Amino acid sequence: MAVSTPVIRLCLAIAPFVLAACGEATSPENPIDAPDGGVESVPSDSDTSFPPEPASTTPRGETAEPPRRGLWVLCEGSQRILEHPDRFPELIEDARRLGASDLFVQVYRGGRAWFDSSLSDATPHREIVESTGRDTFAELIPLAQAAGLRVHAWVNVLSLAGNLHSQLVLDLGPGVVAVDRQGRSILDYPKLEVPDPDRAYYRMGTPAVWLDPAAPGVAEHIAAIFAELPNRYPTLDGIHLDYIRYPDVLPFVPGSRFGVGLDFGYAEATRARFQAETGLVAPFGESLANANRWDAWRRAKLTELVTTIGAAAHAVAPDLALSAAVWAYADRAYLALGQDWRGWLDADLIQFAVPMAYTLDDVLLSHLTRAFAGVPSGNRIWIGLGSWLFEKNPERAVAQVEIVRAAGAGGDALFSWDSIAAAPALRDALAGGAGDAP
Repeated sequence: MAVSTPVIRLCLAIAPFVLAACGEATSPENPIDAPDGGVESVPSDSDTSFPPEPASTTPRGETAEPPRRGLWVLCEGSQRILEHPDRFPELIEDARRLGASDLFVQVYRGGRAWFDSSLSDATPHREIVESTGRDTFAELIPLAQAAGLRVHAWVNVLSLAGNLHSQLVLDLGPGVVAVDRQGRSILDYPKLEVPDPDRAYYRMGTPAVWLDPAAPGVAEHIAAIFAELPNRYPTLDGIHLDYIRYPDVLPFVPGSRFGVGLDFGYAEATRARFQAETGLVAPFGESLANANRWDAWRRAKLTELVTTIGAAAHAVAPDLALSAAVWAYADRAYLALGQDWRGWLDADLIQFAVPMAYTLDDVLLSHLTRAFAGVPSGNRIWIGLGSWLFEKNPERAVAQVEIVRAAGAGGDALFSWDSIAAAPALRDALAGGAGDAP
């Protein structure tokens, strides 16, 4: 049977990414709002574990700082911690037992704020104040710090989740929402999924309303919102960026130059900005003109967003730690999502990165962790672990922690306190395996 040229091009373009994705795919149906990184689809009863290797004696990274441990805390998870300040002691005690050094407390999701904000929709924060009479985030920070924990405000940057009527879009206009190569806005996607007939071939990895980081006004507006955090909470230790990338589509393609697949950033104002800044016409529709330059430009705009957020926050609090939850497959992140997080580390735009290695495959986890531990910035890379995947097999969660330690990683982070707190056996196993973690 003859195979058409477009099909051949698609196969050649996505082959490396399909191979890299074996056993790892985003699961939008997962009820847990994990940091952005995808959820592996290996059956839960599969066993790819193996004994941890001996700890490496090779010098790791730039300094010999002790490994750190982060703990993600959801704003709308099972515990809803900011709505229930009576649970603060439990959180702090669990963090101590789990060997955590840092809390990533989610305060911005779906374009809504769980903190005192005048530039975004702060309905959740106002409702908390009305029901408790307190700014609970302001209360949590010193309590956690008194227990030796650093507190980071965890913010979902470019994903507005399912919020079709966010205040940010109302303020800046619908043109700031991501547009695909065919000129379709995600706002017009049925249930935020790829429209027909493309849906027969592609899927949104993370269905949501996504902002275009290169759209005029987006970077400055977002940075202003997040700069409110150190302004309102001067003892805050850091801001933890999540969903700071372009939308992911399955299957992945390594760039627009192949003319296949589905990618975003093609709004009219964004393409006009590209032409004004480069003198070149952006690829659009069937055109592949200047595709390599276009991909590099979009990637640079995402890096500019990180720079702008950092500059605004550091103008208020120079010592604030900026970090990011990032995709564990760094080449894929660079090519398909515009997320050059290794470059962000090299340029000191972020203090540390947390690649989300959520997987049931311990061999894959070992490969990823050893690769990260071996780079010059390895001590600034903490491995994000999907501990919730092992609710029914807590010993597997402990085994993954040991794999990360054996590789000499700069730290790890557990997703999430909410899922761990809801699973006593998992909590006890991880607490028993905390060992000498900070």
